[in-house]
Amino acid sequence: MLEISISKVANVILMARELNRAEGELRAFLENLNEDELASLVAIMWIGRESFDADDLEEAIATAKTEASTPTADYLLGTPHLSDHLENGLDALGLSASDEEDDLVRGG
Repeated sequence: MLEISISKVANVILMARELNRAEGELRAFLENLNEDELASLVAIMWIGRESFDADDLEEAIATAKTEASTPTADYLLGTPHLSDHLENGLDALGLSASDEEDDLVRGG
């Protein structure tokens, strides 16, 4: 079970798309997430880049918690195609952030 809201994932996806403009904002957002939320975010990204299968979500979250060797914000910001991996990970889990992304873009 994910320990982060789809809305927060949508926020990360939107900021990651504009990384050259929003890196500071994204870093601050990530640094305000708790350990469980960050581990879920990393797990979604890993599933999206096919390091784990969607069926292995719990294992991916546990691995993210136990193998975190660098600050998670640094790790995620250094990941190429972060927004794509997050979207693909949500898709693999049968979830979508598109409604939340639309709301955020519209300021809702």
